Amino acid sequence: MQQTESPIIRHRTREVRVGSVGVGGDNPVRVQSMCNTDTRDVPCTTAQVRALAEAGCELVRLAVPDEAAAKALTAIRAQSPVPLIADIHFDHRLALAALAAGMDGLRINPGNIGGEAKVDAVVAAAKDRGAPIRIGVNSGSVEKELLARFGGPTPEAMAESALKHVAMLERRNFDQIKISLKSSSVLGTVAAYRLLARKVDYPLHIGITEAGTLVRGAVKSSVGLGILLWEGLGDTLRVSLTHDPVAEPGVAWEILRSLGLRARGPEIVSCPTCGRTEIDLIGLAQEVEDRLRGVTEVFTVAVMGCPVNGPGEAREADIGIAGGKDLGIIFRKGEVLRKVRGNDRLLPEFMLEIEKFLKERREESPCD
Repeated sequence: MQQTESPIIRHRTREVRVGSVGVGGDNPVRVQSMCNTDTRDVPCTTAQVRALAEAGCELVRLAVPDEAAAKALTAIRAQSPVPLIADIHFDHRLALAALAAGMDGLRINPGNIGGEAKVDAVVAAAKDRGAPIRIGVNSGSVEKELLARFGGPTPEAMAESALKHVAMLERRNFDQIKISLKSSSVLGTVAAYRLLARKVDYPLHIGITEAGTLVRGAVKSSVGLGILLWEGLGDTLRVSLTHDPVAEPGVAWEILRSLGLRARGPEIVSCPTCGRTEIDLIGLAQEVEDRLRGVTEVFTVAVMGCPVNGPGEAREADIGIAGGKDLGIIFRKGEVLRKVRGNDRLLPEFMLEIEKFLKERREESPCD
């Protein structure tokens, strides 16, 4: 199935480089996540970085809470397939250690690290390393003076906080900046980014913080990030879930796919089931999704619950299956390829046809 070209006109931002990955400018919206492992545990953290990369993550952030975590960064960075960003709070020495360890970027608020001289040191080290700094403002991190002036962590207060931190870096002739303004409120987050985008051309990292558990967090993130992306805002994004972070990139990619911005892996179309369904369609669809999880080629797979109407209803799918009682129809673009007798054979026979389909695609486009 051909992906519809997106009508979105993106907000123009300058480009920064996070290691080998370009962010902003003409680059696509990048997918990011954050490890939830103990950074001091090098094998565990390295394994999760790799799992995130395999799931489609292009940038990974690591918490650096203390000196022991900072010392582990060199080994982790050496084994990482993607650029890494160090998440620092308050202690400028950890930022310096992270840069010395080869980290590709920082997430730090320069106003919170203890004075002008310490900001000078971090900026100088970032310049030497060629590492950008993300100013990360959350609704819970807004300065007391701004909370008093605006009456709480309002969108106006969050945007003003970000601009104060930006000014600190600009005074030092540092412009390799990304900015995020995150709240658990979808509408508050959207309003804050709208305000900020009118005043800066730095790349924006977007997300809904503390969004919640898997379903609730995916819904809130999809709504909030969908609105921002539709308005052209966002150069990197993270879907924040109270869940295994390896689930986050998949949700992010589906948001980008639904808006026609980017696509990765197969799109799986499946009907919601009804009283006419005579097979375990829910289980079949889940099995197909699980088995295709590592596939990166872009195509459409349909899993339908009616062998009579299924091929017609999903005629735009590149390949699909429609199952009924003891009978399945495998089809491509609405045309029947063959019939499968016996429900226990539906999945294995369908996966064989998908393998054939992918082999043909790869032979036709060997450089893709």
